[in-house]
Amino acid sequence: MNVQESQKCGYVVPIGVEIRGCYDEEFAKVLTKDALHFVAHLVREFKEDIKYAMKCRSEAKARYNCGLVPGFDPETRYIRDGDWVCSPPPTAVADRRVEITGPVDRKMVINALNSQAKVFMADFEDALSPSWENLIQGQVNLRDAVNGTITFPDKAKNRVYKLNDQIAKLFVRPRGWHLPEAHILIDGEPAIGCLVDFGLYFYHNYSQFLLKHGDGFGPFFYLPKLEHSREAKIWNRVFEKAEKMVGIEKGSVRATVLIETLPAVFQMNEILYELREHSIGLNCGRWDYIFSYIKTFQSHPDRLVPDRVQVGMTQHFMKSYSDLLIYTCHRRGVHAMGGMAAQIPIKDNAEANELALELVKMDKLREVQAGHDGTWAAHPGLIPTILKVFDETMGESPNQINSITDLEPANISEDDLLRPPQGVRTMKGLRLNTRVGIQYLAAWLTGSGAVPLYNLMEDAATAEISRAQNWQWVKYRVELDGDRLGVRVTPELFESIVDEEMERIKNEVGIERFQKGKYVEASEIFAKQCLSFELDDFLTLEAYNHIIILHPKGLPGV
Repeated sequence: MNVQESQKCGYVVPIGVEIRGCYDEEFAKVLTKDALHFVAHLVREFKEDIKYAMKCRSEAKARYNCGLVPGFDPETRYIRDGDWVCSPPPTAVADRRVEITGPVDRKMVINALNSQAKVFMADFEDALSPSWENLIQGQVNLRDAVNGTITFPDKAKNRVYKLNDQIAKLFVRPRGWHLPEAHILIDGEPAIGCLVDFGLYFYHNYSQFLLKHGDGFGPFFYLPKLEHSREAKIWNRVFEKAEKMVGIEKGSVRATVLIETLPAVFQMNEILYELREHSIGLNCGRWDYIFSYIKTFQSHPDRLVPDRVQVGMTQHFMKSYSDLLIYTCHRRGVHAMGGMAAQIPIKDNAEANELALELVKMDKLREVQAGHDGTWAAHPGLIPTILKVFDETMGESPNQINSITDLEPANISEDDLLRPPQGVRTMKGLRLNTRVGIQYLAAWLTGSGAVPLYNLMEDAATAEISRAQNWQWVKYRVELDGDRLGVRVTPELFESIVDEEMERIKNEVGIERFQKGKYVEASEIFAKQCLSFELDDFLTLEAYNHIIILHPKGLPGV
């Protein structure tokens, strides 16, 4: 079949695979028959294991909703007490002191790789709205970046963006296990989103990684939303299968797991054990972790969370989580990565910008002194500040893996990891949650998954905190502190807050932008989830149905 015939009938696909996303000639170079066969093989082999893992998540959720709490598993104590270690980190990624994260749009990929960060984590998950165009164009962009050919012509600025000679190492974060890919059907069912993301990227780029890295390792990944070591075991088997299918050495693929769910903090040793040949560490995914704390204890009125701005790393349960992650990683010989600095430069207020940078410095100094080997930033403008903090503490050493702290795991108990955060719940916090949640979701529905709001970079994780916290406060009729002392958060009060904050949003963004955007649709989805009888597992699961656009046989749109 020649190219013209291919365009007439859509994508050329293997038996059992159907593409319902719009046809694009450039996309077809990624969605090749061989690449789709590779993805389909992974989906067919692992879909039942993934379904079982999701069933186990539901069963755990039911137990927590009946009053139980997560804890260390006595049956896997032998793993926690064992003296095993993971495979040593490849030399190419031994130094990860500053990592930048962001979506996979073309300009972002170039700027992030040029940012002077040690690593760029290209994100198909929380920082990306998973429209068909965003996902597959992202694969095109990463392929070009790996090949070194990526450019971006900016007509408005009359310049062409391209890669520098020295660039960050590229890591990729696929979607979580729970997210489907509705535009690709495999044997009549939507594909598993993370296996689409992983499979396409791995298939097209593994050979370039092996050529470029002298120690023969890569590609590199971040794994999100894991709750149990059985999920890490599935990923390990996926890596082994992928390596075997293309004929590369076992252990070539390396991945860092984000510890961003409360159940996972009790499984860190077990997760590393399952991935020990493919692991290069754990990361404190702190925003999702706060969301997970609320979600895990959604039926526990004694564990209500204060205003989200007060739930920082100095809270006892957050500091305990970070300390245990560092100890665990260093004991097992891998990186312990710190959390996200979500601040963005404030261009029109030098004093406010200096204050924001000082907060970043303090946060990163806390991390590096605690023993973290690196950290995250949401904006290139933060990189010099963070690098300086880590350089001054770590010097020329690429990491602190061999620096075992005096901390003993017995010093951090289940109670330490579960202790409710302290603080107040205010009308200001309720309003901020509502305003941020609606504006983020409106942007997400129009294709943007990373959104600057009020001098912070918001993504799906921070929006989830806003949504889940509002839900929690409404469900338990929380009594507010501060200037609204005695006022309870009822459904009626919340609905009035939504109306008032919609007016404020309209004034802030302007009537024209408001009318052209999807603010009304976003407010309806957000309010519905905040007022639902049960807390939905993820905000984006329902919202995903609003961005699916199907085309029969992957034909061009009309």
